[in-house]
Amino acid sequence: MSVLALTLAGCGSSGTTAASPGTTAATNRVEPLTDTPKPGLPTTVTSADGKKVTVSAARRIVPLSGSLSEIVFTLGLGDRVVARDITATFAQAAKLPLVTRNHDVSAEGVLSLMPDLVLAETTTGPAEAMRQIRAAGIPVLLVAPAQGLDDVGPRIQTVADALGVPAAGKELTHRSETRIAAVRKAIPAPESRAERPRVAFLYLRGQASVYLIGGKGSGATSLIEAAGGIDAGTASGLQKDFTAITSEALVKAAPDAILVMTKGLQSVGGTAGLKKIPGVAQTSAGMTGRVISIEDGVLLNYGPRTDQVLKSMVEQLYGEAGPTK
Repeated sequence: MSVLALTLAGCGSSGTTAASPGTTAATNRVEPLTDTPKPGLPTTVTSADGKKVTVSAARRIVPLSGSLSEIVFTLGLGDRVVARDITATFAQAAKLPLVTRNHDVSAEGVLSLMPDLVLAETTTGPAEAMRQIRAAGIPVLLVAPAQGLDDVGPRIQTVADALGVPAAGKELTHRSETRIAAVRKAIPAPESRAERPRVAFLYLRGQASVYLIGGKGSGATSLIEAAGGIDAGTASGLQKDFTAITSEALVKAAPDAILVMTKGLQSVGGTAGLKKIPGVAQTSAGMTGRVISIEDGVLLNYGPRTDQVLKSMVEQLYGEAGPTK
């Protein structure tokens, strides 16, 4: 199961969601650049699938992922977005019509909005729907999915270049990277590597009886390490992105803290319900109740709000020893 699919599945409602414990209310809003840029079009850019894409207009933009929507809005071009994916949970996008639910793009729904540009991840599908949109003559720019903090700048710049606002892309990249660096600088330094907290990323959907632990490729490793922790799943030898939770897997991972999406935690009945999952109560994280909860629509976005995600993780992981609000 891919990271994107998990993120999509993590958003089960069309409305906005409240900020998770430990986050500021601003986490559920994007912060556009102060000066609204004017697109210099046409532009010709290379899509992640190798195709050349010419963007002649950007008056009606349809981003097919919450992460890409976030970038467009933060660049200051949110008034040009005419639809959203279910993972676009930030407040400014709340009233836009939905055209994608859980990775299920409707070509007819997209085309009915008469877009002049569609932004999508390389994992967006189904493939047939994407082919239909392109066949209708709509420019479709595919962007490689994010896996870590190093992807924040390139993804922002890719979208900015396509929209004809490269300078705004550079400004937003600088702002985002500077804010991330500031959070990292304030993280308490352990006296030794052995003292770094082991954090296990669990993907939970109680109503569907889905309980997974993240390993290599889950998408959370970069955030955990940036917060000064060790990805417990990866460190325990899990090579798949996600593996079914077992008591043995959790014992081997030996997490000091558990990272979850807010809706996932709610789906199992909160921290009390989390401890009922086999093996959780026997870990240090389970015994101490050290749980980090981050809102679904932003946790793995690796975009303009990643500094807020990282700050919330640090505050929840270290308590009063973390960065001040």
